This record gives sequence, structure tokens and C-alpha cells, in this order.
Amino acid sequence: MATSILTSTKQILGIASGYTVYDADIIMHINSALSTASQLGVGPTGGFFINDATTTWEDLSLPDDQLSMLRTYVFLKTRYAFDPPQMGYLVEAMSNQIKEYEWRLNMFREVELP
Repeated sequence: MATSILTSTKQILGIASGYTVYDADIIMHINSALSTASQLGVGPTGGFFINDATTTWEDLSLPDDQLSMLRTYVFLKTRYAFDPPQMGYLVEAMSNQIKEYEWRLNMFREVELP
């Protein structure tokens, strides 16, 4: 079953799928995270972005291990930008998680290079 990138991200943020007030903001943050992932070497050549809830994770055509990690990365980056934690130690913990995912996603490219 295909899973919408926007809808699944909204679910992680605690926003009902039918509540569209913040969609433009969330889409902007998702696309930012996907652009960063593309620069790290993960995703289709030329980048990937979404416009609405019709784009699915499966549209990325990535191996399961990369897709799973990319989903978590996009969720973290979007959450960090859209609804950052209020406590300093939580900000630092989330920032460290994002950095680790960036490093791990970059390793996919490093391993695949000839």
C-alpha cells in the first residue's frame, strides 16, 4: 500500500490528515529535507520534491533500507523545523539524531561509489 509523504509526516507531527492549514509549511520543510538528502546522495538524480498528498514514499524507488532511514530523517528534519522542542537538551538530542542520519545516509552513497 502506497503511503503519502505528506500524510505520514503530518501523522508524526500529530496533525490530522484532513487538517490542511499547515500543509504549505509542512511541504516546504519536507522538500528542504529531501533536497538535503539529495545532496547527500540519496534519492533520484536531479532531486525529488512533493506538491501535495498524492506523492508517496514508494515514488522515490529506493531500496527498503535507504527508504526507512530517509523517512525517519525527513520526519526528524520536518519536526525540527516545524515544531522544535522547547527544552534545550531535547533540541540538542534531536539535532544529534539528524546529524547521525545525515552521516548514515551519506554512507549509502560512499558504499555505492565505484
